[in-house]
Amino acid sequence: MNKTLQIKEMALPLGSLEAYIQRAYDVAVLTEAEEAALTLRFYEQGDLDAARQLIVAHLRFVLRIAKGYLGYGLPLSDLIQEGNIGLMKAVKRFNPHMGVRLVSFAIHWIKAEIHEFIIRNWRIVKVATTKAQRKLFFNLRNAKKEIGVSFTAEEVAALASELNVSNKDVREMEIRMYAHDMAFDAQDDDDDSATVAPAHYLEDMRFAPSLQIENRDEEDHNRQNLYAALDGLDERSRDIVSARWLVDKKTTLEDLAARYQISAERVRQIEKGAMLKLKNHMQESVLP
Repeated sequence: MNKTLQIKEMALPLGSLEAYIQRAYDVAVLTEAEEAALTLRFYEQGDLDAARQLIVAHLRFVLRIAKGYLGYGLPLSDLIQEGNIGLMKAVKRFNPHMGVRLVSFAIHWIKAEIHEFIIRNWRIVKVATTKAQRKLFFNLRNAKKEIGVSFTAEEVAALASELNVSNKDVREMEIRMYAHDMAFDAQDDDDDSATVAPAHYLEDMRFAPSLQIENRDEEDHNRQNLYAALDGLDERSRDIVSARWLVDKKTTLEDLAARYQISAERVRQIEKGAMLKLKNHMQESVLP
């Protein structure tokens, strides 16, 4: 079986990450001639099957790149998924006349998607929002593996010089990277020294007398407006709305159609028109 047929017949498993990885590595690497033929078919003819074959044949490269980002504490399956998105974008944008192999072009797109995913999920509060901050984040992360737990003043100065940023930028990014997230409404334990969740600093307004009076007045106002709006409907429309929405057990359109000797579709139209009139009346009577 030739490589093209092998790729076309391959169905990657979705349930097991290990099986997915094994099947991805089972696909043979395309020769330069095979890759050129497929890229030309997609580039010039929009052949989606050629694009699919290119993607499947390059999944092994996504796996290799994704494994390099395991140190960020994110699931490998998610990193692979984001890398695959980058690979698909690369295939879509690749120009076979550039004179380079697809994998050389795709590396940038694969890493870019993985980087964005890591930045989005590293912390609840984003650690990096600009292109310069993202570059500093990943460079600092790599340096951290080599240097250790905390940077010394000399190491900060050396990194700042190497990355062309200020010492302050390095220190701020270091703090962002290793700050711990705190749940907004985390439960305190029995330890008196336990950190208090941010939610505990907020005043509980649920039972404030002023708020209860305000809510009660609003409910009374809305109830009176609803009754007034219902009184403005003709008897049949009022009965249909009441039977459909203001009782515990809703009456069906068919039962109402039999009651008024009209079609169920006509009942639906009357109901729709009546509800629109109620909505308009309620909006005009909103409390200032």
